[in-house]
Amino acid sequence: MALATSTPSIMQSSLFDSKHVECGLNILPKDGLTEYVPNLLSEHESTHFMRRLETSVVWEPEQLIMFGKKIITRRLVAWVGDPNCSYTYSGVKKIPQAWTSELLSLKNQLEELVQSNFNSCLLNFYHDGDDGMGWHSDDEKELDPVAPIASLSLGAKRKFAFRHKHDKTIVSLYLENGSTLIMRSPTQQFWQHALLKTKAVSSPRINLTFRKILT
Repeated sequence: MALATSTPSIMQSSLFDSKHVECGLNILPKDGLTEYVPNLLSEHESTHFMRRLETSVVWEPEQLIMFGKKIITRRLVAWVGDPNCSYTYSGVKKIPQAWTSELLSLKNQLEELVQSNFNSCLLNFYHDGDDGMGWHSDDEKELDPVAPIASLSLGAKRKFAFRHKHDKTIVSLYLENGSTLIMRSPTQQFWQHALLKTKAVSSPRINLTFRKILT
């Protein structure tokens, strides 16, 4: 499903040209390591990649199996990765689309930042603040439990929250356009996370979570 028709040329420069980027401090108080890196991409770079991704991958409504019933979300998703990186989420098996040139560019630069390799990426398209994501952990059996997950945000600034699985401690922050959140082990073991809905946001957002699938 194409979302737009504009197809500007692909940028060839490194994401880190003319700037030094480092991982940030741990935002979690315990039982995990999650770093927030603002301004990884400039506003111009973020706009470019968002427009390219709107048309270069195949977007589909998310299909979930909940309480034995199929649920189809307004939020759109795309699963991209190496050919052997199938992925099962909420009872639905996803077969990866092939990497695009812009996704490979982003993947290579995030691997440099995080110092880890990725073989897949889950993309979510949120039309506005009415689209969100409920509490969950990225702990499906196909995911490498010790590998980090790099989450890149493009578009609207949205509130993101963590909730400890045992004592229900809440930690929240705003994910800004062009920022990256790096969730390292054992974050998924002890914390859930959610993208909170809001009536205050009327513009779209694309989120890319680069992952390592066990093959």
